[in-house]
Amino acid sequence: MRQERNNIFAEIDWILVFLFTILVGFGWMNIYAASKTEENHQILDFSTKYGKQILWITLSVPLIVIILFFNSKFYEKYSSILYIISLIILILLFPLGKEINGAKSWFSFGGMSLQPSEFVKAFTALAVAKLLSDRQYNLGLIKNQIKAFIIIFTPALLITLQPDAGSALIYLAFFFVLNREGLTLNYIIFGSLFILLFILTILYGYLSVLLFLFILITMAVIYAVYKGGKRFLRFNWHKVLAIYVITTLFTFGTDFAYNNIFKQHHRDRFEVLLGLKTDKTNIGYNSYQSELTISSGGWAGKGFLRGDITKGDFVPEQHTDYIFSTVGEEWGFLGSSLVIILFMLMMYRIIYLSETHNNKFGRIYGYSVASILFFHVIVNIGMVIGLLPTVGIPLPFFSYGGSSLWGFTILLFIFIRLDAHKNYDW
Repeated sequence: MRQERNNIFAEIDWILVFLFTILVGFGWMNIYAASKTEENHQILDFSTKYGKQILWITLSVPLIVIILFFNSKFYEKYSSILYIISLIILILLFPLGKEINGAKSWFSFGGMSLQPSEFVKAFTALAVAKLLSDRQYNLGLIKNQIKAFIIIFTPALLITLQPDAGSALIYLAFFFVLNREGLTLNYIIFGSLFILLFILTILYGYLSVLLFLFILITMAVIYAVYKGGKRFLRFNWHKVLAIYVITTLFTFGTDFAYNNIFKQHHRDRFEVLLGLKTDKTNIGYNSYQSELTISSGGWAGKGFLRGDITKGDFVPEQHTDYIFSTVGEEWGFLGSSLVIILFMLMMYRIIYLSETHNNKFGRIYGYSVASILFFHVIVNIGMVIGLLPTVGIPLPFFSYGGSSLWGFTILLFIFIRLDAHKNYDW
């Protein structure tokens, strides 16, 4: 047993390692296709995006070795310290960060840039796992829920202030983890309803929405009175009033924020997405070109390096956030489906292994990893195919960028290390 513990590769889950390798390798092929030019086609040309990505992939190997070098107790014991350090790094971005595309989200070191928000997700997941795995922690208590929300949304707030709302959006994924550990489903239900109210307010205006809600609640009250009589009026009328007041304030606040706080390009994106306006040359250009690129791939795709729309560089940022459009054009519906299946297998494997853990820390961290991957995949692909607005979220292991690749590598391989040690009594 001691010899196995000294072997950092002992008992690691090779299925997850295999899935990771396939996704990273296939991702690089699509980065190569999206950034290759006739004048520049040397694979090991590190001045190109695909050449730089090879460098980041190569450097991921010693990073993985370092992650596997520490046993699981290290990550559990020092999770709070790692989390605090990550928050300090986020704060340091404001005075020291480099502004790119209007956001101070990067540290620049010579010719290399790193985006700390990509790494903070893993350390937040560790902190959440540490908090929720405490034997005396009861998630049913409001004060304990507030503690969890503070841990989750503090980095999200700092990232939003950069501003990088897309990256901050990912922290909603932790609600799936909290729900698995006993948080009432009401949070997710009410959150979904508020999103629906937000959309309806944009589509029809707050007066129409409030009138509809008033009619709906009035009908519900009449029906409840008919069924419950005086008992309903005596005990539940204040809940109905509270619901209507809250929805009224939210609807009015949404309308005010949308028309007075949101910038015009934000409003344009929502209106294009919701079909209120058509814009194929400005705000809606990225989504339109992306959808056109994917649909042109047909059933089996045009073939590797044969995507004429990709070669023509019609899709902005195709090697990063819109990399899935390259998959759609060159590999078609079959290739796109394969990528989604690979991600589903990875998430299923993580959840399956999480349920076999003897301690809550490993299980909670595993669910955090699966939830973050799920949120990234859904939002990125939804954005690329035009179902969701453009929010700048990378596709895990696929999108170009060392920060993204390293961030997801750290996130995944910490779980692989925790899983390898789940049967050890350290």
